[in-house]
Amino acid sequence: MIETILGYAPYVAAVLVVSTALTFYQTTLRLIGALLVPDDSVAILNKRFVLFGSHRTLPDGAVVALHGEAGIQADTLPPGLHWWIWPWQYGVELEKFITVPQASIGIVEARDGRPLPSGRVLGRHVACDAYQNARAFLAAGDRGPQLTVMPPGTYRINTTLFQVRMASVTEIGDNKVGIVTTQDGLPLGPGEIAGEEVAGHSGFQDGDAFITVGGRKGLQTQVLLAGRYFLNPLFVEVELHDMVVVPIAQVGVVISYVGKEGKDVTGDSFKHGNLVGRGEKGVWVHPLDPGKYPINLYTHKVELVPTANVVLNWATGKTEAHQLDKNLSTITVRSSDGFTFNLDVSQIIHVPRNDAPKVIARFGSMANLVTQVLEPTIGNYFRNTAQNSDAIDFLKTRTERQKEAKAAIDHALAE
Repeated sequence: MIETILGYAPYVAAVLVVSTALTFYQTTLRLIGALLVPDDSVAILNKRFVLFGSHRTLPDGAVVALHGEAGIQADTLPPGLHWWIWPWQYGVELEKFITVPQASIGIVEARDGRPLPSGRVLGRHVACDAYQNARAFLAAGDRGPQLTVMPPGTYRINTTLFQVRMASVTEIGDNKVGIVTTQDGLPLGPGEIAGEEVAGHSGFQDGDAFITVGGRKGLQTQVLLAGRYFLNPLFVEVELHDMVVVPIAQVGVVISYVGKEGKDVTGDSFKHGNLVGRGEKGVWVHPLDPGKYPINLYTHKVELVPTANVVLNWATGKTEAHQLDKNLSTITVRSSDGFTFNLDVSQIIHVPRNDAPKVIARFGSMANLVTQVLEPTIGNYFRNTAQNSDAIDFLKTRTERQKEAKAAIDHALAE
């Protein structure tokens, strides 16, 4: 190991000699008022005092000097040789360029600028060459965390004025949707639970455009689809959810909790609830056909309704895959001659596609249709019929009982 280290000794010595030479060269230049800024750095100047002029000290609350006052200067020096930077007047801090890697963004906080307006959380966008022009920023920028992010790239930043931290870009995978909550914008209106969709903000990547066109603070109706987004985590929170899947032989009835108050389209013949057009608040009259849909499950609910024949079993321990009959059990009846016996009943129902929204508007779900209509209708029919017949006659007239039961159920469903 010692021999290995000694083997590199000439190279280590050479590096030390070069470094010492550069330091000596820089020191010598500084003595004659010259400053050499390396190719990968900027120089931040700290003026120790001002000899002449009215601008000698910084205004109250200011951190960075715009008019040559004593203190940290807004303007940095780019790579190259600069003159008249006297060591007795200026302190110099060399800072490396800030590099924002791929798949990352830079989140910026400004230590100087105008106070944030009342009700605002983040500083608005200012044309300042991605924070590289401190003077332009201070002319109109707000102090504090900033709305605009720095995309991947290399930047010459005055790190005394701007603090930059890295954050990952937002990735939304296939078959996923991103549900968005914003931290800045106009307050939600009375009775609103989410901000209505506004255009022109490139999927919440342009926060300033979102606020300018009247975007609301809080939960958003609009969702993000699969892709990569440069989203400021101080402005946007994204929650990933699976897309809504409507299987074959079913439709999805949408219940919307947001949107304009819809006008009922069912007419006077349907008195059990309102059906509205797509995009309005209420139960949508047009259901979703089988497929995948990017639905915001905080602002909408999708009730699945089978459109194929559905078998329901009133039989203990016998349940179909749809589980709508999981709480149904064998019907116990008593005949007029005092006999008690059990009946296992099966019922086949079918909901047409265009009637599915009516079922949801009336009952809320298919499970409620079974428990509120079918279960009491069928149970009561067989119990009442058995009480008016002796046991043998009841069992001998099975076919008639089925026809009468069907008629009774059809009547109940029609109502």
